[in-house]
This record gives sequence, structure tokens and C-alpha cells, in this order.
Amino acid sequence: MMTHDEYLATRRFPALDGVRAVAAVLVVVFHYGGPNWERANGWIGVHLFFVLSGYLITTLALREEDRAGRVSLAEFYIRRAFRILPVYYVVIGVVVVFAYFRGLGLRHSGIVSALPWNVAFVGEYHQMALFGQAWTLGVEQKFYLVWPLLAFGLGALGFVKRLSLAVGLVAIMLALIPFMPYAGAYSPILIGCTLAIVLHHRKGFAALRVFTHPVTGLVVAAALVAVQTQFGEIAGFLHDEGGSITGTGYILLAALLVPSLVAGGGPLAWVLSRRPMRFVGERSYSLYLMQGVVALALAGAIPQFAPHRTLTAVAVTIVGLLAADLLYRWVEVPMIDVGRRIIARRRAKKIEPAAEVTGPALATV
Repeated sequence: MMTHDEYLATRRFPALDGVRAVAAVLVVVFHYGGPNWERANGWIGVHLFFVLSGYLITTLALREEDRAGRVSLAEFYIRRAFRILPVYYVVIGVVVVFAYFRGLGLRHSGIVSALPWNVAFVGEYHQMALFGQAWTLGVEQKFYLVWPLLAFGLGALGFVKRLSLAVGLVAIMLALIPFMPYAGAYSPILIGCTLAIVLHHRKGFAALRVFTHPVTGLVVAAALVAVQTQFGEIAGFLHDEGGSITGTGYILLAALLVPSLVAGGGPLAWVLSRRPMRFVGERSYSLYLMQGVVALALAGAIPQFAPHRTLTAVAVTIVGLLAADLLYRWVEVPMIDVGRRIIARRRAKKIEPAAEVTGPALATV
């Protein structure tokens, strides 16, 4: 198990790629696995993504603040834009072109009317055929816009104030579930943010140290699976009080699993860190985006894959990963590199004027 200093020095958490892999496949199984997989409640995989998003974004920001004294919101938004937007818009283009040549009828299928909503990342209010899962990206984009401003952009906040902000926002989102569509989707992200704040603080890390033990991680994982198999309809999770209570319990278990994966090691972290798991996890974003197009293409080409069943879910996962790998190599990685170069140029421009001032003085010493 890591010490707090070792945790702060760790630059990458490979086991979390494995969690992304599991979450992405769960979503595909939910959509295309049929009735045999109903008890798996694969739709909950989305909320695993949310917890990890909140945790990782906040952890990176806290470390940048420690290192540089402040968080550059401009650089944050550049990184997010080049990570999220390019492949998202490429897949929207693929959906439109595929639907057109497939003869679905862009207006009749609702793609034309839904397109502006999805382009603007508000697809949760008008979902598009073959791209209905984009509602989650709308939720995440709003989080990316607001959370850094509140937690890091309005001045330096101490541990207590920042933790109170995160917990308060979780409570507000839970209270809004009966009244505001998709409010329940924000609480997992904010719980992930809360976890990051606690683990970053030395005393908070000590308080959660029991959850970094590999045995505790296995117990939490078993409880997570047990709770997951007890869910009912997704509507109950998102919109009613009973669903929100069960769902919050599940999300807390998911959050408490993270310490063992990032700081504890053990068999579960080892399995999730293996290369195949990391491969799927690194491509999980594109797999998640492409699943609808891939499923319809498979059903059209091979009628045996039209019914929703285990074989269909396996086929969609495999073909979806092939497509996701192309997008990862040709779109995601190159565009992430573009964002990094833009940030590097911004930093270089800030350094150059200082060099012009200090250079002559150093020369005369």
C-alpha cells in the first residue's frame, strides 16, 4: 500500500483504465445483450464513468495547484476541448453519413431536429437516433464548465471549504432529482470530486487508508456487484427518491473502491491494470460513442446480429473496439497532442518576456 507522499507522486493509475473498460462493456451489454443480461443492469456503467471523471479531473487540478500555485482554467479548457470535442464531432458526422446512406431518412428519423442539440452538448433534452448515449457527454460538459470555476477559479480554497462545496453540491443534486431531469447524473461526478479532495489531503488520506487495503478493495467490489444486481428500472435511479437512495449507495461504493485501485494494489488492481484491460479502457470513449452505428451496421450486414442477445453484444463490442481503435489512433491521440502543443506555446510566450528582462541583468553579474 502507498503512503500519502507516494500517492501524490503517482502520475498514472492504470487500474482505472480497467474500470473504464468494464464500464464501457457494461453499457454495450445493457443496450444489446438482451433479457439474459437484465440483472447485470449494465446501464450503471455510465455512473462509473462519472465517478472516475470527477475524481481524475479534480485530482489533476489539485496537483497543478500544489505545483504551480494556481490552476490555469484556460489550459484546463484547452485540454478538455481537444480531448472531448474532436472525436465527438467525428462520430456525429459518421452517424449522419451512415444514416443517410442507410436510407433511414434524416428528417423522419429525427436526426436533423436533434442534431443542433447534440452539437451543442444538450443531447439529454433531445436525443438523436444512433447517438442517444450522447446525453452523458452533455452532463459531463456542463460539469467541466462549472466545477473548475467554482472549485478553483474563484480564488484559493482551503480543504474544508472545497470539501464543503463538493458535499453541498452533491446534496443539492440529490434533492433536485424529483424536479430536474438528469440531476441524478451529476451526483456521481461530484462524489468523485469529493473523493479526490479527501485523498489529496494528508489527514483525509489517512482517514480512508483502510480502503486502500487490497482485501478491503475486494470486499467493496463484491458489495458493488451485489448492489448492482438489485437495481430496477433506470428511471427509478434517475427520477425517484427510492432510486436515488439505492443509486447513491452504489456510487459511494464505487468511490470507495477507487482508493484500493490507485493506492492499494492487490489482485483486483492487478487484473484491471493488465494490458488488454488498459487497451479497452483507453478506447472506451470512442467505443461508447460508436456503439449505435456499429450495432445497426452489424444488424444490416448479418441478420443474426439483429436480435438483442449475448452474441450481439459480443459482436458489437469486438467490432466497436476495432472502430474505436482507429478513432483513438487517428483522432483522439493526435488531437490531444495538438492541445498539448497549444498549451506549450502559451507557456513559452509567457516565459519569453521574462527572459528578455532578466537576460541582460544576468549577463552583467
